[in-house]
Amino acid sequence: MSGKSKLLKVVLLGDGGVGKSSLMNRFVSNKFDAQSFHTIGVEFLNKDVTVDGESFTMQIWDTAGQERFKSLRTPFYRGADCCLLTFAVDDLQSFRNMSMWKKEFLYYADIQDGNNFPFVVLGNKIDVENRAVPCESAKEWCRQNGNCPYFETSAKDSTNVDLAFKAAVKRLKELEDQMDEKPQHGNTVDLKKKNKASNSGCCN
Repeated sequence: MSGKSKLLKVVLLGDGGVGKSSLMNRFVSNKFDAQSFHTIGVEFLNKDVTVDGESFTMQIWDTAGQERFKSLRTPFYRGADCCLLTFAVDDLQSFRNMSMWKKEFLYYADIQDGNNFPFVVLGNKIDVENRAVPCESAKEWCRQNGNCPYFETSAKDSTNVDLAFKAAVKRLKELEDQMDEKPQHGNTVDLKKKNKASNSGCCN
C-alpha cells in the first residue's frame, strides 16, 4: 500500500451562511472570498493530505444549508467516511440546529451508531466581534454527542482550518483502531474506551 493514497469522502454540514464553502476553499486552495455566494446543491473539491505518515485524498463535499436544497444534498451523504458539522459562533440558531444536521446525516447516510462515526464540530467565524455561542456550550454539545473533537475556526484568517480538517482523518483512524481492538464475542464491549477528543484547536 506504500505510496497509494486512500480516498476519504468528507461531508461538510451546517446552516446556510456559516462559512462551509469558505472553509473548504481555505483548506484546499488557501483562498478566502468575502463575496462568495451560497452553495446551490452540492460542490466538492479534493485535497491530498498526510496524517501520521499515511497519505489520504480528502474528497470534501460542500452541501447547501437551506431547507429547499435538502433533496439535492441528502443523496450525497451515503458512503461518507467522516462529517464536519459546522456552525457560526455569531449565529446561535446555527448552533441550535446542529442536532438536526446530525440526525439528518445519520438517517440518509444509513449509519446505525452515531457516537462511533467520525464527526468533528467546527465553530466558525471566530474573527467576528459579536459572539453568540460560548465555547463551553459547544464543548458540552460535543461531550453529549460521542465526545467528538471541537475546533474554533476562521476561514477568513485561516485559524485552525488545516488542523480541523486533518482532525477528521485522525478521528476516523482513532475510531477504526478502537473497532480493531474490540473483542468479537460477548456483549461487554466498552464503547467509551479511548474516546478522549482532541480539543487542541479550541479555547481552554
